[in-house]
Amino acid sequence: MTTDLDLQNYIRNIPDFPKPGILFRDITPMLASPEAFQQAIDLLAEEYKDQGVTAIVSAEARGFIFAAPLALALKARFIPVRKPGKLPFDTHSFHYELEYGTDTLEMHTDALEPGDRVLLLDDLLATGGTMGACIQMTEKAEATVVGCAFVIELCGLNGRRNLRGKDVFTLIEYP
Repeated sequence: MTTDLDLQNYIRNIPDFPKPGILFRDITPMLASPEAFQQAIDLLAEEYKDQGVTAIVSAEARGFIFAAPLALALKARFIPVRKPGKLPFDTHSFHYELEYGTDTLEMHTDALEPGDRVLLLDDLLATGGTMGACIQMTEKAEATVVGCAFVIELCGLNGRRNLRGKDVFTLIEYP
């Protein structure tokens, strides 16, 4: 396992994107480096290797990039959570509140089973709204949330408060 890289060096800061006042944390330099990308997957796998994870749930889209290889590393199922109308089979829908409105996520009805041990994964923890919705969808399926993992956490936005007390693991933290 490679662990000698400082992954923060593979995050590009883009000011005023997607709108003025936002500092966007861009993961594409990490993805462009096979060594950094592999290290991120290895670190996540190491954290959860002994926790009996049976499924990894990730909401679209950037979280998918990390969730699929991590699912393979942990020999777990990858469960995509998407916006309405994007999944081809019967779905559960979950409507949730955002700071300025509402949103909806969907997951296939047969994706999780009672007793599944689920790791929820996304590239970034900001306000926690999307991950909070994924927690509720997972628990509605009577599966157990093992933890919530992120490549990046923007600590100043207090996203953990929306994660219902679940264990959180992050690779990179920004104040």
